[in-house]
Amino acid sequence: MSPVPDLRPTRAEVDAGAIARNVGRIAAAAGADVCAVVKADGYGHGAVTAARAALAGGATWLAVALVEEAAVLRDVGVTAPVLLLSEPTPAAIPHLLDLDLTPTVYAPAFVAALDAAARARGRRVAVHAKLDTGMGRVGAPPEDWPALLDAIAAAPGLALEGVETHLARADEPSAPTTGAQLARFAAGLAELRARGLAPRLLHVANTAGALVHGDAVRAAGAGLPDAAPLVRAGIGVYGLDPGGEVRAVDHGLEPALRLVSAVSFVKRIAAGTPVSYGHRWAAPVDGWLATVPVGYADGVPRALGGHGEALLGGRRRPVVGTVTMDQLLLWCGDDVPDVDDEVVLLGTQGEAHVAMGEWAAAAGTITYEVATGLGPRLPRVVVGAAG
Repeated sequence: MSPVPDLRPTRAEVDAGAIARNVGRIAAAAGADVCAVVKADGYGHGAVTAARAALAGGATWLAVALVEEAAVLRDVGVTAPVLLLSEPTPAAIPHLLDLDLTPTVYAPAFVAALDAAARARGRRVAVHAKLDTGMGRVGAPPEDWPALLDAIAAAPGLALEGVETHLARADEPSAPTTGAQLARFAAGLAELRARGLAPRLLHVANTAGALVHGDAVRAAGAGLPDAAPLVRAGIGVYGLDPGGEVRAVDHGLEPALRLVSAVSFVKRIAAGTPVSYGHRWAAPVDGWLATVPVGYADGVPRALGGHGEALLGGRRRPVVGTVTMDQLLLWCGDDVPDVDDEVVLLGTQGEAHVAMGEWAAAAGTITYEVATGLGPRLPRVVVGAAG
């Protein structure tokens, strides 16, 4: 039986050209090559689309969180270098070798297991050492740097290609944390030099680090003058805000996703008529109500009910009542909507725009969670040419 086509009018339009342009702008701002992070299905935009567009825009590396995510890219013929951002379980080592991935390493036990597997295949595998300078998530803490670096230096099956850290508060420009982390990173580079290790790549900056801390990042990397800087850009590749104090639009980045649907049902209701689960909203006056076939199963935050807006007829319309699994309601007042009228939940319609940050604010979260929460039943339709 042939698959059923997408019959619902709801879709996520992904602008491959915007992704490509964003990569170019980040590279220009940072004065460095870009490693485009396409984990979590390209931050909800589609990993394959994001990877191809980022490479067309000049990215020299891609990065993923899981070996399984890298396999998707390799299966469609992506041959660019792919950085694995965290150590997988030892059981994954044969697969990362098969896929020709570049693993991030930070635990001597994993270094030993990887070295043994590489030597068994007669290979020398490039690795990137992760130094924890204050993120506190993964990466070797300062007291463990000697053990990690000694383990890498003593592993004939491995070659130290890069050294990295991750900034915890780069999206807060005034926070002192970033300066402290960069100072610790500079100390880590001294540990490398003391062991005669000379990686060719050095990467510290995420999107916010590249956009607002570029000079400080370059200064921290001066300890390895022969190493080329690399920017691990995630959220900015998709034109989204890294945080409340760092807005993508202020740096020339453009949103790459537009969430579109259409009116599926309309009716006029009397003043005082309650709607949707819990009857949390009632019409303030007589007016028109539009039903839109998209809901929290697609990633629309339930918190948007009573706090969010969508675009219909080039105007903002409040989302009223409780957002349900498959549908939401827009209040149109005296304006009469028609079935099949376009509704834009995220993005631009005419002169009006709804930003993903608005959803994040309504839901008390961040753009990252909103983007990656867009559900798999939303078709991703690629628009715009990447190159």
